[in-house]
Amino acid sequence: MTSPNALPPELAALVRATGASLPRRRFLRGVGAGGALVAGAGLLGACGSEGTSGTKPSSQPSTPDKSDTDKTLNFSNWQLYIDVDEKDESKRPTLDAFSAKTGVKVTYTEDITDNEAFYAKISPQLRAGQDTGRDLFALTDWMAARLIRQNYVQKFNKANTPNFPKNLQTALQGPEWDPQRDYSAPWQSGLTGIAYNAKLVPEVRTIEELLSRADLKGKVTCLTEMRDTIGLILLQQGKDPANFTDDDFGAAIDRLQQAVDANQIRQFTGNEYSDGLAKGDLAAVVAWSGDVIQLQLDNPDIKFVAPEAGLMLWSDNMMIPVKAQHKKNAELLVNYYYDPAVAAQVAAYVNYICPVAGAQAEMEKLDPELAKNPLIFPDDATLKKTHVFKGLDEATEKKYNEQFNAVTGA
Repeated sequence: MTSPNALPPELAALVRATGASLPRRRFLRGVGAGGALVAGAGLLGACGSEGTSGTKPSSQPSTPDKSDTDKTLNFSNWQLYIDVDEKDESKRPTLDAFSAKTGVKVTYTEDITDNEAFYAKISPQLRAGQDTGRDLFALTDWMAARLIRQNYVQKFNKANTPNFPKNLQTALQGPEWDPQRDYSAPWQSGLTGIAYNAKLVPEVRTIEELLSRADLKGKVTCLTEMRDTIGLILLQQGKDPANFTDDDFGAAIDRLQQAVDANQIRQFTGNEYSDGLAKGDLAAVVAWSGDVIQLQLDNPDIKFVAPEAGLMLWSDNMMIPVKAQHKKNAELLVNYYYDPAVAAQVAAYVNYICPVAGAQAEMEKLDPELAKNPLIFPDDATLKKTHVFKGLDEATEKKYNEQFNAVTGA
């Protein structure tokens, strides 16, 4: 990424004014009945500590692919992250169309509510070189990088995926942790920025304002996702989250600690900040765009701001675990969702950044207003202001999480 620059005012205004529906990040940290299930920074302390012992899958015999004789597929994903039939929410139109087209019956399970919790569920089988019972799952960039590093996922046979990576948006191509996109195909992407309640306080334009403005004191939350919170602070300090040093990270941690010591930050949260922001208990937060868009449907005073120093960009990525029984069927599904017309159908429902080039033109046929939404189809100027957090090796991941947890109290 290039050095961060301020977003043009007209672009920031456009992003702040955008509205949509049905965000998926409401469940990223696991919002459940009776309260929030927060698998937060405490779990992150174990990052990189699992999956490093035992027999490596790469050293074991390959698993015979049953795809040609067994037309089934097991796909694990996040909640509210695919199109559903408004009249019958048990039906998922694009999946039903895939099955009709290919003859492959998909068992679609919404059992991912947190990256670490899902990793804890599947890692014992992965370490033992056993089938996880899943042929495809979608995990966030940093977890995808870990699984690739640990040899727990398989390369795509791109002969089975002619639409991917051909139709992958340019901004999502070539991440440091999977430069050829051999192992990961973005399902959806999103933005991390600032949200504030305009009924309570004036606009919050920078992370430094969030961490220091007197009128926000004690009414601020930051995310338990280290890469989001520290990534935005690194940008504020003029550093590139995709290319920084240990000293840069330390300086960002120090700035966060200063804000904690000054009682500027009330707490570190998953997306349970949503309730506090809507009720007025919180004035401003580090937030995921989809949560804010959902809140805006009921409360137009909730605003999403692209910080002047830049936004963090994340993706959730489809991956095929080792020992999957239906690899080819999984690849056919990846290929199917990289058809722009199909991708537009999903984007029309989930309203996150669509990773598929050509989907915007297809969206114009479905919903012209959504086709103009910069949080679903950002223009090049917007994407140039977004940043990704670099991939970390095991030792560095553990070290950084320990430093972050020391500040957050996890």
